[in-house]
Amino acid sequence: MAKRVEVVAHLVEGAGIRPTSRLTEVSKPAILSLLLRVDEGCERLHNRLVRDVDCRTVQVDEIWSYVQKKQARVQPGDSPEVGEAYVYVGMASASKLVISYRVGKRDDENTRAFIADLRARLVTIPQLYSDGWQPYIAAVGDSFAGAVDYAQVVKSYTRKARRDDDHRYEPPRDPFITRTPVFGVPDVKRASTSHVERQNLTIRMHIRRFTRLCNGFSKRLPHHKAAVALHMMFYNFCRPHEALRVTPAMEAGLADHVWSIEELVTAALTAAPTEPPKPMELKLPDAPAGALAAPARALPNGRGFLRLVGSAPAAPAPPTPPAASKPEPEPPPSEPPPAPEPRRMMQLSLFTV
Repeated sequence: MAKRVEVVAHLVEGAGIRPTSRLTEVSKPAILSLLLRVDEGCERLHNRLVRDVDCRTVQVDEIWSYVQKKQARVQPGDSPEVGEAYVYVGMASASKLVISYRVGKRDDENTRAFIADLRARLVTIPQLYSDGWQPYIAAVGDSFAGAVDYAQVVKSYTRKARRDDDHRYEPPRDPFITRTPVFGVPDVKRASTSHVERQNLTIRMHIRRFTRLCNGFSKRLPHHKAAVALHMMFYNFCRPHEALRVTPAMEAGLADHVWSIEELVTAALTAAPTEPPKPMELKLPDAPAGALAAPARALPNGRGFLRLVGSAPAAPAPPTPPAASKPEPEPPPSEPPPAPEPRRMMQLSLFTV
């Protein structure tokens, strides 16, 4: 067990298979075998522990990666597993908890499966924000059935009028964010995907297979999925968030302590099969402190709620005392007053004689 913990500790901190083999003196086949076994347990733990999440704001995004070769190099006879392998991530903005994730092609099928899994783990109508990926609209509409406040945040990056390549990752100086409400009543002013995009950086720093612009990549899809599943469990339950000072699972109320690597490995290797969560009826979020809850009525067949949207009615103003009667203005004179005589110029003496 001590050697297993040592191997997993290197993997979750961004070390590759070969560096882990050199540091721990464990063969590469043994490391890959352990990774696959831990992956199966991490998926079972995620299905059992990360459910019934009560959060108000959820951000979703996709992070690019590939298996064996990039999509432009894929040949007609290659395996369907070869090429792009995006990771869909759904994260709670407040607790930074990764609620749902999925590895696969960036297509309509995987988008629908990801949104359906995200919907099954929630118990509150969320404010859902995503990028401009079009299949999200149909997937959110089918899974949430109107019980969602959904908006898309599109960032338009361009290299127009740039003669060099020094600022390839810098956004244009003009306003480049477009926020579009899609379903429900999203808070358009606060719509953002910044938190989940920051999570993409965490994934790239902690999984060697996601390191960009170098030779870090997966050769097989099962090992790629195993690395993602291991990282998500480590991130949610073992790694204290620098801003929260606790793990995301503790902030979300899913755990009461910081898991150790040994505890994670032991739980993953002994986890029993667990069915994925099933969607529950979503409830309305609680009203902010000091505010009255808006009237709402549930629609039949679980199609959401009929809500009163808008600002609360203002309190009636106190009656104002009657104004004092003003004297009636005097009627204008019948004849205009005479014009003043012009002043005559005169010489002033500075000295008296």
